[in-house]
Formats: sequence, C-alpha cells, structure tokens
Amino acid sequence: MTTRSVAVTGATGFIGRHLVAHFVAAGVDVRAVVRPESVRALPRGVTIVRAPLVANRLGDAFAGVDAVVHLAGVTRATRAEVYEKVNVHGTRAVADAARASGARLIHISSLAAVGSASPVAPRREEDPPAPITPYGASKLAGERVVTATPGLRWTILRPAAVYGPADSALLPLFRLAERGVLPLIGRPGAAYTFVYVADVVRAVDAAIGRASDSQTIFVGHPRLVTARTLLEQIRAAAARPALIVPLPLVVGRAAALLCDLVGGLTGRPLPLNRWRFAELAAEGFVCRVDRMREQLGVEAGVDLPEGLAETAAWYRREGWLPPALTTAPPL
Repeated sequence: MTTRSVAVTGATGFIGRHLVAHFVAAGVDVRAVVRPESVRALPRGVTIVRAPLVANRLGDAFAGVDAVVHLAGVTRATRAEVYEKVNVHGTRAVADAARASGARLIHISSLAAVGSASPVAPRREEDPPAPITPYGASKLAGERVVTATPGLRWTILRPAAVYGPADSALLPLFRLAERGVLPLIGRPGAAYTFVYVADVVRAVDAAIGRASDSQTIFVGHPRLVTARTLLEQIRAAAARPALIVPLPLVVGRAAALLCDLVGGLTGRPLPLNRWRFAELAAEGFVCRVDRMREQLGVEAGVDLPEGLAETAAWYRREGWLPPALTTAPPL
C-alpha cells in the first residue's frame, strides 16, 4: 500500500482492531477515530481521536489523511431506529467529512445489505438488493448515502460473515459446544459465505492501494459453508464431544420471540432474535467473490477449520473459554 496516512472509524471494534494493528505494523500513520467515552486499548503508535460521528467533529480527524476506512456501525440492536441512527446518519457524517478533507473513503458495508441468496444462485454485486433485516436495510441505506455524496471518491466493500480472534458473534456457539450441545436451526440446504478477519484486512488494504473509485466489491471465501458444517467445525475447534441437535424452524421462531421479549425488557440484544431468525430461516447468504480477486488481487487464504482453530485458541488465551482439555475427546 502506497498510502501513508489512514483514518479508521470503529477502530476499537472487532475488525477495526485487526486493521489498525496491520497498518501500524506496515508503518502507516493511523488515526483511530473512537467514541469519546471509549476506554479500549489500541496499539502503540496510533493517534487516537475522540469524536462522535458528526461531520463538523470529524474534520480534524480526517484532515490531511489519504484515506478514511469507515468501520463504525451497529451490528446488534433491539430497535430498528438504532441501526438507522448510526449506520445511516453516521455514515452521512463520515462521507461529508471525507469529501471535505479530500480523502478517499473505503466504506465497509455488509453482504446483509443485499439480502439472502441460495447456494445455486450466489449474489453478484450488480444484483438488485433486497435486505431482509433492519440491519441489512441500514447498511444498504448507508451505501446509498456514500454513492450519492457528490465529489466523494469511494469504494464499498461488502464482507460476508466475518469471524476470527476477538469476534463475539461465534462465541455463544463455542460456549454451547463446551456444554455439550449445539442446536442446528435453519434450512437443510442453506449455505453461507464466511471470511476470516485477516482476509478482510487484506482486502481493505488492497482497496486503498489498488481498487479504482466507485466500485462495490463482495469480500468472502469462495468455499461455501452449510450450517451443519459450521457446527461440526466449531465442535472440532473446541475439541469437545458436543451433540448437534437439529431443531424445527417453529422451535427456533419461538425461541427468537422469547429472546426478543427478554431483550426488550433488558435493552440488550441477545444472540437470537426475530431478525437473526429471519436470516437462519432464509435460503442462505452466499456471494460471488470474482470481483474481489479481479479488482483487488486478493483471494481469501484462510479456510474455516484453520480460522476457527485460531479463534478458539484466542478465546482460551483471553479467558473467554476455559482451558483446553489435555487430551481431546473423540468427536
């Protein structure tokens, strides 16, 4: 990457921490834009800028940088309007501030912005979007804010399901594996595109240095993953003899409604809710990654078993999971 200065919003988030560490190691001048109240640590050598996602507060953060990577966003919420506030209005502030500074914007969207797709008809970048959740709708609206900002140089990346060390999304499944039972909810033929976080970092790096402006690019591993395969690989990475128990969709729907009730009372989103159930009940979430290879020169290099093993090892080092058994049990 020839770019020497980058501002990163959402720098303390899951992907952000990996991206910032990569840039620091590469000798890039990094400005980490974080919430004013954030206390999460960042690597030494990073310039921390505390600012809300408001255009007139982001001007100093973006002044003089070559590129802005916009990662800040809400991925889980109990109310749809929370997604809109951050993922749409916050993106508008970032786009306006990036345009005013002359910086190029690498906007990190999501496969959820275009909606579900079956393994036999993976999503292409040019397909009409049809998000099925408020999160996906907010990410699509954020994309449209970016593309409609006059004078802005931009590239939109749409990662599929991102996982890896420090990811909290798969942690509940690893904890269930520790307890010996993994519920399987979803359609038997559904499949998903996953991508290890280090491969996402490589794609962002390449987008800054190589991709031309005004492009939208999916980011994912070319090998599709079924729900059962995911659970089998999590079981193997956890090295626990967990039983995989298929559950009818009606049971999953009831559990999702119960979680919605609890989440509404506590104000805290749970791993399962009606929107997550809608994704689980869909025909799949898969996308083509030809453009990622052709335009960025990047192919995802970490397969699911390797990535999940690294994730499990990180969970155990950080105390998110108990220490591994001395001798792995038969699976």
